[in-house]
Amino acid sequence: MAIKAPFQLLMLLGIISLASSLSVSSRHDQENPNPFLFKYNRFQTLFENENGHIRLLQRFDKRSEIFENLQNYRLLEYNSKPHTLFLPQHNDADFILAVLSGRAILTVLNSNDRNSFNLERGDTIKLPAGTIAYLANQDDKQDLRVLDLVIPLNKPGQFQSFLLSGSENQQSFLSGFSKNILEASFNADYEEIERVLIEEREKEPQHRRDLRDRRRHQSSEANVIVKVSREQIEELSKNAKSSSKKSVSSESEPFNLGNRDPIYSNKFGNFLEITPEKNPQLQDLGILVNAVEIKEGSLLLPHYNSRATLIVAAVEGKGEFELVGQRNENQQEQREEDEEEEEEGQDRSRQVQRYRARLSPGDVFVIPAGHPVAVSASSNLYLVGFGINAENNQRNFLAGEEDNVISQIHRPVKELAFPGSAQQVDRLLKNQKQSYFANAQPQQRKEESQRKRGHVSSI
Repeated sequence: MAIKAPFQLLMLLGIISLASSLSVSSRHDQENPNPFLFKYNRFQTLFENENGHIRLLQRFDKRSEIFENLQNYRLLEYNSKPHTLFLPQHNDADFILAVLSGRAILTVLNSNDRNSFNLERGDTIKLPAGTIAYLANQDDKQDLRVLDLVIPLNKPGQFQSFLLSGSENQQSFLSGFSKNILEASFNADYEEIERVLIEEREKEPQHRRDLRDRRRHQSSEANVIVKVSREQIEELSKNAKSSSKKSVSSESEPFNLGNRDPIYSNKFGNFLEITPEKNPQLQDLGILVNAVEIKEGSLLLPHYNSRATLIVAAVEGKGEFELVGQRNENQQEQREEDEEEEEEGQDRSRQVQRYRARLSPGDVFVIPAGHPVAVSASSNLYLVGFGINAENNQRNFLAGEEDNVISQIHRPVKELAFPGSAQQVDRLLKNQKQSYFANAQPQQRKEESQRKRGHVSSI
């Protein structure tokens, strides 16, 4: 106990310092944008026409040097109207597709066959680099929304699409070959190859060229997403498979998180996840995919990931996240000063900072490995996330009845680590009867509010 007294004093000073740090952080956030939050306007429009759009989120490593390990990961959003088709193309990048809403038919081509899949909300599938695929929105009324995690192969953070059919601003990649190569390859005259496979704008009727010119002012890629008929949709849907409900995931077929039991669940929320250890499509990339449903007025309890960095998109609803990091960890000069002082053996106290932001549909936030985070919902909140470096990841909860890592600390260490006694710590940890998700309003405050309402009613 003689050791504990000065330690308690230091901890008390630390708590005062922390409180001061957190009170200042709200003002600091107003001056410096939250580096962990990417608002919807951070997406750049790549393609857009009356049938849909494709948008790409800014590079993570260009936003902040905290995300240097994310320089080779990009986030792509795809949205298309009912009865439309995203034309065949391939990319020099691996894609992981997650359907956010709507119903689609995805067709994947191989050298000697093709496979078509019916996709719906929650379905996820990997498209390996170089795979030619096309995607149709088969719904009569609902837009199709897809979120893609992109892992480029050739240049970090950059990828290219190779369109099989040409448009005004992007030619078919077939047109890049010489006349002799094309004639020898298809064993046909170049004029026939050009007429059948390669768009030749000069020979189009004038009225069609005029229509294309008008569309060109509306869109950079008017022909990437096109309208299709109901009959064409029905033709595409023939022999299409649906996501597997088997416990063992396929190496090539889509899997749906909703077909699996939640890893965490109670009346306040559900947490569904598939890890690279349980899915061959995700294994070689070391990626996890999860979906989190938080009920209105509920809280995903504070926790951190041991290895994985999470890229999370708010799909539906509104809420707020709080993430704890080091003060100024996103500023290069500060880190260089800290490194110099560490090399010189100087002892520099590190202050934590709360990074807090409201979430709306379309927003994205990043949770680096080791950073504690909590998420609350002001309306029913639905999140979809991709975890990078997810192999052997451990999610450690800091509150709650079950899987609470703090409760595993030995009693003698609790005596030394916290201002309160081990008994007080244990009693405090047992106050929360829920696990993983809980009411966002503290029970004591809720009871106090109810007492006040009862007092007013009696008056």
